[in-house]
Amino acid sequence: MTPDELVRDHTIYSCVMGSRAFGLATEGSDTDVRGVYLAPTPLFWRFDKPPAHVEGPGEDQFSWELERFCELALRNNPNVLECLHSPVVEHVDDTGRELLSLRGAFLSRQAHQTFVRYAGGQRRKLDADVRQHGQPRWKHAMHLLRLLTSCRDLLRTGELRVDVGEERDRYLAVKRGEVSWQEVESWMNRLQDEADHAHDTSPLPAAPDHARVQDFLIRARRASL
Repeated sequence: MTPDELVRDHTIYSCVMGSRAFGLATEGSDTDVRGVYLAPTPLFWRFDKPPAHVEGPGEDQFSWELERFCELALRNNPNVLECLHSPVVEHVDDTGRELLSLRGAFLSRQAHQTFVRYAGGQRRKLDADVRQHGQPRWKHAMHLLRLLTSCRDLLRTGELRVDVGEERDRYLAVKRGEVSWQEVESWMNRLQDEADHAHDTSPLPAAPDHARVQDFLIRARRASL
């Protein structure tokens, strides 16, 4: 079975991510599709295991095998968690619906560490751009602000919101370079401080519910037999 066939015939969930999911799409924005496929269990009995992820077959399409997706979500990987909360669902079957019902099982205060670590890497790239070119890549600055806001609100409320809602115009002004880098830096620093404070009082559990997710994965593997 080819990787493309795995995605085409065994996808349990797919959604749109990127600017179209964030509510930040403009004319010409790409449509980034992310998905989860359940590789048939007998494929794991061979020496040559099915791939943990597949790029394609469509343009701007990327999918994870269910086990790999769950592993990353349990680590509170920002990109994977946001897939579970996309407001634009393209396809979902019964197994995919059960995966979505487990959204809360993946969330924990560990999101503070993973989101902030990812944001720190992006911030260093922006700082390097400023040193070399006098300004950052504004689109990247916009998305970093969105990520930090998402992290803060997740820790405060226990819920992950993907769409930026009423903040759309403010973010797009950053993307267009209409906000000074000094103002953007101040905004980022404030969001970072607020996320740090929210961690200490967050309603989220200290760790995700590994047992509940593992039970789902085992049942999904058995059902695919």
